[in-house]
Amino acid sequence: MALFILYESASGFALFDIKGLDEIGQAADKVQESVSDVQRFGKVAKLAAFKPFASAADALEQINAVSEAQLTDDLKNFLTMNLPKVKDGKKAKFQLGVAEPKLGSAIQEATAVPCVCNEFIGELLRGIRAHFTRFIDNLKDEDLRRAQLGLAHSYSRAKVKFNVNKVDNMVIQAIALLDTLDKDINTFIMRVREWYSWHFPELVKIVPDNYLYARVALVVKDKGTLSEEKLPELAEVLADEGKAKEVLDAAKASMGQDISAIDLINIETFARRVISLAEYRQKLHTYLNDKMHTVAPNLSALIGEMVGARLISHAGSLTNLAKYPASTVQILGAEKALFRALKTKGNTPKYGLIFHSSFIGRAKQRNKGRISRYLANKCSIASRIDCFLDSATSAFGEKLRDQVEERLRFYEEGVAPRKNLAVMQEAMDKFKGQLADEEIVLDDDKAAKKKDKKKKKKRAAEEEEDAAEEEAPKKAKKSKKSEADGEKKKKKKKVEA
Repeated sequence: MALFILYESASGFALFDIKGLDEIGQAADKVQESVSDVQRFGKVAKLAAFKPFASAADALEQINAVSEAQLTDDLKNFLTMNLPKVKDGKKAKFQLGVAEPKLGSAIQEATAVPCVCNEFIGELLRGIRAHFTRFIDNLKDEDLRRAQLGLAHSYSRAKVKFNVNKVDNMVIQAIALLDTLDKDINTFIMRVREWYSWHFPELVKIVPDNYLYARVALVVKDKGTLSEEKLPELAEVLADEGKAKEVLDAAKASMGQDISAIDLINIETFARRVISLAEYRQKLHTYLNDKMHTVAPNLSALIGEMVGARLISHAGSLTNLAKYPASTVQILGAEKALFRALKTKGNTPKYGLIFHSSFIGRAKQRNKGRISRYLANKCSIASRIDCFLDSATSAFGEKLRDQVEERLRFYEEGVAPRKNLAVMQEAMDKFKGQLADEEIVLDDDKAAKKKDKKKKKKRAAEEEEDAAEEEAPKKAKKSKKSEADGEKKKKKKKVEA
């Protein structure tokens, strides 16, 4: 059976006719030996046809389609023109070797050409790639490298391009940084408490909050110098005058040791750094909430910003999360427990990261597994809506949250929930209303812009008219002067005559 190989290069599509397989055999190691020898491999692979790309944009379009296993019209025409024709109802007496099995199946469905993709084809393609410039006339290695470099850059740019408002990578980085900051701030605060407690040990019991403890330590500084003058400042930090007086009284009767000025300076410096980190953590949390409302508004409305961000981070991207079935979303984050249960033939976990949702915490112990399964189902739907819907809306997430609430009530009180079709219809109506409002706003903006343009045109026309009116008398004066000068010249000529 004859064998053809399709090779997609940076300069165009190439079709090779493979002959003389008896010489090298069909084993991969034999082909590897023949690849190193140009003359021997040239007897095996013969160029049957070559179609260069029309432009860089055309090359990018074709390679993008190939990478996504899509058969373009150009590639289909190229194959049908250069491959042997197959009669209707008869099997083809040849095979087409391709690099990707998905592309092969697409070609086979569209053209009925039998495609093959295996290790042997891969080794032949490797040889074609190594000696490609030898098969194409007037194609130099430098030109091919330049084409490969340009195509690689444009292909990478096309893949990297994204909607700035829909970028989920920022959510992944923000939640990772938030977790790191939580651990670091707790460690640093404990160091401040332990360090400053040698000087003022009673403050730990009065101010248990870590952030407030660091701020109070900055206000108190040396307990020996603490007086009632700092009472308003302490009350402002603690938001409680009673606690401020308690701190003042404890400082007067403190059992802590004295501290030197240089030690106090180091404690103050470190406490300021910890406070700045804690404040930045709050800003980062606000930023993450805003980002989640933009990237995944329905998932945020359903399960909360933090849990939704953790799900996206664990899945790797919003697209990956949307591709997961509900059963995977349910145990996402509990992989170790799952595989341990499978290994020991024990009970599999009921929930993973979604355990942090308020729904599971509110459910009774016997209903936790049921509500987690239902919640994972709704999370899967919300993530798919967020991923593939062009317009950002939280209408579906809010309705899905209502459904989970109703299901929770059904488990606890027996109240029958609404049907899914009715709830989704309400969400669609709400979404259509939001789209209509946005269109009205856009129309208003366009109308305002048109009015501004008309006003500008009117002003320009009025300015031109004013300028013309001002120039008219000047022209009249110039014409009168020119006429007077002409008469004077005529009189002079008559006198001379």
